[in-house]
Amino acid sequence: MKEAGPRRARPDIEAAKRGGDWDQGMEGEGMPDEATLKQALFWTQIYDEILTFEENTLTRMRAMMVGHSTEARREIELTNVPVVVAQAEKFRMRHGYWSARVREIQSRKLP
Repeated sequence: MKEAGPRRARPDIEAAKRGGDWDQGMEGEGMPDEATLKQALFWTQIYDEILTFEENTLTRMRAMMVGHSTEARREIELTNVPVVVAQAEKFRMRHGYWSARVREIQSRKLP
């Protein structure tokens, strides 16, 4: 019997784990409740960019599906689309954390 070699890392599995954890921020992100206004504005912008990318990707995917067979469209709807939708939702949530922090800091500065 052949001995199994060391397992290779699966980038798709690692990405799925990372993408599925809404509480996991990006490298260097830090915690919203500890951030300065400058940091909160920075991360709000980053997540806005990523969210826009995900929404555009989803729109493009749906437009591209039109030319495919019913079977192919169904498989794409079951496999690819949910991944992009989940990613967009994660980034929407992270964007919300940072937007709330911006509002919190700005409200404290008002007289």
